[in-house]
Amino acid sequence: MPKLTINGIEVEVPAGATVLQACQQAGVEVPHFCYHERLTIAGNCRMCLVEQEKAPKPIAACAMPVAENMVIHTDSERAKKARKGVMEFLLINHPLDCPICDQGGECDLQDQAMAYGFDRGRYQENKRAVKDKDFGPLVETSMNRCIHCTRCVRFIGDVAGVADLGGIGRGENMEIDTFIGQALGSELSANIIDLCPVGALTSKPYAFTARPWELRKTESIDVLDAVGSNIRIDSRGPAVLRILPRLHEDVNEEWISDKTRFACDGLTKRRLDRPYLRRAGKLAETTWQDAFAMIATRLKGVAGDRMAAIAGDLADAEAMFALKELMASLGSANIDCRQDGAALDGSNRAGYLFNTTIAGIEKADAVVLIGTNPRLEAAIINARLRKRYLQGGFRVGAFGPKLDLTFPVTSLGDGPQDLVARATEFLKDAKNPMVIVGQGALRRKDGGAILAAARDLAVRDGWNGFNVLHLAASRVAGLDMGFVPGANGRDVEGILAGCEKGEIDFVYLLGADEIDTKRLGSAFVVYQGHHGDKGAARADVVLPGSAYTEKDAIYVNTEGRVQLARRATFPPGDAREDWAILRALSGSLGKALPYDTLAALRTKLTQAYPTFGAIDQVPHAAWGSFGKAGTIDAAAFVYPVTDFYHTDSISRASPTMDACLAARMETDARKTGTHG
Repeated sequence: MPKLTINGIEVEVPAGATVLQACQQAGVEVPHFCYHERLTIAGNCRMCLVEQEKAPKPIAACAMPVAENMVIHTDSERAKKARKGVMEFLLINHPLDCPICDQGGECDLQDQAMAYGFDRGRYQENKRAVKDKDFGPLVETSMNRCIHCTRCVRFIGDVAGVADLGGIGRGENMEIDTFIGQALGSELSANIIDLCPVGALTSKPYAFTARPWELRKTESIDVLDAVGSNIRIDSRGPAVLRILPRLHEDVNEEWISDKTRFACDGLTKRRLDRPYLRRAGKLAETTWQDAFAMIATRLKGVAGDRMAAIAGDLADAEAMFALKELMASLGSANIDCRQDGAALDGSNRAGYLFNTTIAGIEKADAVVLIGTNPRLEAAIINARLRKRYLQGGFRVGAFGPKLDLTFPVTSLGDGPQDLVARATEFLKDAKNPMVIVGQGALRRKDGGAILAAARDLAVRDGWNGFNVLHLAASRVAGLDMGFVPGANGRDVEGILAGCEKGEIDFVYLLGADEIDTKRLGSAFVVYQGHHGDKGAARADVVLPGSAYTEKDAIYVNTEGRVQLARRATFPPGDAREDWAILRALSGSLGKALPYDTLAALRTKLTQAYPTFGAIDQVPHAAWGSFGKAGTIDAAAFVYPVTDFYHTDSISRASPTMDACLAARMETDARKTGTHG
């Protein structure tokens, strides 16, 4: 490990480190624009110039490798003069429109101009004018502000893996643009807004909405997929105005998907803000007391085996726990959290987790995908797979229709025919192999057999490469607490079949919108949720609940990591937190649940299921038997997600997600020649 001296302090750094990284390790701040630790080095901006003894001129710290006995000065007069000169050059063409720029208040250029810039400009030439570009419905452009750092180009090409952005022209005429004038085609495209160090790329839906200092910032968790991306919710008053990524190296690093970032405008659309009762075939507003009274009346004399409850994909752990206990007190074992009928019984925790962990992907050397398209089902995990591919020595094989995952994929067949033989052959030379089983495989009738077949394909001494990729934020928590049919209980298919046959009289839907509501027959349906989606349209009683931004709640991601969502705003109107609704309902039914506060509920939850107390940890899951041996159908897999932008009640209510889908369809039409 080479040693160097920085501002009189001797520092030892890993071989291959740059001077800028050495300075950061030593706690010395060096200003920069183009450098980013997760992107390739470009050396464009020259803002990181420092003085190196015996060097003829200042060096770019971001691009200069450390050498033994190097002596660096970051605050010498020569270094300061160089930085002031660079800043003066950067501001030659930069418009002085900070008062109207959405980047104002959180702009790297503002901060560094103040700290390191020159106090005047000596150039009198006219500023250049650059035409703004259309990057689609998410990213607003003001290219007069662009300083050509190319962070956006490198992110889109390297991390997102699509060849959509590049530099066109040379010198002063260089511009950042899409190559064929189309919208950005990545599910991660809006991360370039965070990366842009100036105001050239800003959020189009958020444009001219608020200033950073007006916002209340709340650290929370995304629930629109099962990754559990760490986010920051920025709100003002009752409204969520934007969602930004929060650093978590083991989950989402510092990226989030476009759906995570922008579907928040759906939180104000189609909201349920008061209870409803169905009268004369139509839902009409009512009071909480009347809604509870109606439910109590309809439940009188109904046997437990004629009741059922289904938990939806966005349900939090506390609400599912309360509903499970309420149904048990009513004598019903007909409960299920697997809306799609996935063949996961919850008997062995390792059988339904992403055991490798998301960060563990970087240790693998081969992976087989079974019935999953991670680019649409978990864009952050797909980005981690691409990151591992770029490091080299990583092969990807897939069972299912052709995939475009932004990295090469070897097709092993459209369906699971000869799954074990083909997967074993593909993984035979791998030391740390992975298998990722998706819901496209598990929701089939032979899902249990596929699960059993995949069980031992990627398990080695000291390495568990068996992984299940979930779609629902609620699924792992539901399986952890056993929100599945009890003895002689019915699963989702059994519940729906029972409704059709008249064997189920009462169904409680906890945000369950992804079932076939037409099959509920004449059953009395209670829907508890936050959006007027499919479940609410069929319900006889609607109880308004809270969205994930409006409550303190526990969610467990696909790798089994327990995380806390925090309340950023309050639910609208008469809506209440989900666990509180169930507690109040239990009292009206004469089956009062034994807790009156969220803290008391969590105490009961962790006593019954200790894994929920291990916050931000991935407890080891003991390996055991799971799946169900049987015949595997050779039929081709069908991926469960075809529309990335509309997978849940929140994103389906989002105008921005509608615009994204329209832009994607137009781009696809251009590529296939069917446009217009």
